[in-house]
Amino acid sequence: MRFSFPMLAILLTTSTAAMAQSSSLYDPAIKHMPKDGVVKLYGAGGPHTAFAKVAAAWEQKTGQKVEIIAGPEKKWSPLAQADADILWGTSEQSMTAFLETYKTFSSDQVEPIYIRPTIIAVKAGNPKNISGFDDLLKPGMKIVVTEGAGVYNTSGTGTWEDVAGRLGRLGDVTAFRKNIAVFAKGSGASYRAFKSMDADAWITWPNWPASKGELEQVDIAPERTVWRDVNVALSPDADPEAQQFLDFLLTEEAQKLMLTEGWVR
Repeated sequence: MRFSFPMLAILLTTSTAAMAQSSSLYDPAIKHMPKDGVVKLYGAGGPHTAFAKVAAAWEQKTGQKVEIIAGPEKKWSPLAQADADILWGTSEQSMTAFLETYKTFSSDQVEPIYIRPTIIAVKAGNPKNISGFDDLLKPGMKIVVTEGAGVYNTSGTGTWEDVAGRLGRLGDVTAFRKNIAVFAKGSGASYRAFKSMDADAWITWPNWPASKGELEQVDIAPERTVWRDVNVALSPDADPEAQQFLDFLLTEEAQKLMLTEGWVR
């Protein structure tokens, strides 16, 4: 493919702007000072409901307070830059993007701690009788997928394509894509779209059906399933109790709580 110099300049400018988006939330004026006697974890929604169960058990056991702050990054980014003891990433690519903004944290501090599979979320009662991924290839299905669209940090980016293309059949990707009703930026937006559009299926993670009564989980066959981890990074300036909480997060007691929402080790 050949480009004229003006077109090449446009492409380079666009590429540079796209890369800059990942660190656009960074504020060099904010000083990172997390030692305040409260362990604070920041990250995207999803794992937070399971983390909250572990935090409640930890507080009951030790009396030490743990705050779980979750949601779209732009809502908590300035706070996290100031006082995050721990960051969690809902996938490796999500954490890599976080590290562009939270300069106190580094890649060698990142530890994968749990993993979960892609699943199909359907309406409670499964009115379309969806039993697996192949049912989503049928004409007329209305599917929601989660995507970052190059501007949003979400664990769902690319998962639908990975699942659809897992067997190396282009036709599966083509048929599935025709049934996508919306590419939603983030899991929260996907959940809202699933309800408002009366969709038939949503490619997502087990924690959503586990925490939402109007959803039901349909498993994806092992040969198609994609797994992504949740990972954590501990600030070198964190409260000392933060490491203690991370240690507890890996205990057998915590693993049982995490399993209730599909997280395994």
